Amino acid sequence: MTPGDRLLTVLSALDNPHRLRVLAALQAGGRNYVSRLAREIGISRPLLHLHLNKLEEAGLVTSHLELSQEGKALNYFEIAPFHLEVTPRSIVDAAASLTAKTEK
Repeated sequence: MTPGDRLLTVLSALDNPHRLRVLAALQAGGRNYVSRLAREIGISRPLLHLHLNKLEEAGLVTSHLELSQEGKALNYFEIAPFHLEVTPRSIVDAAASLTAKTEK
């Protein structure tokens, strides 16, 4: 993925209040499994899964499937290390590397 395509993917993933809340909750509380995270944020598990998938595709979170002591599969998510700095220069560089053509 080019730097320009990566920037668009990350910005698209951050363009939603639920996803910002997910990142904030994971930053504040550390890794968490889907059911507990959904309760903490106050959204349904299916909706949370959609947002987590978008964040994971952008490389902002990672997931790990683990078994509880009771044998139940729990999908844990945590923030992936990332740094985002958007400057006029970084936008020029990103635009030069875009592979996707967009139309109005």
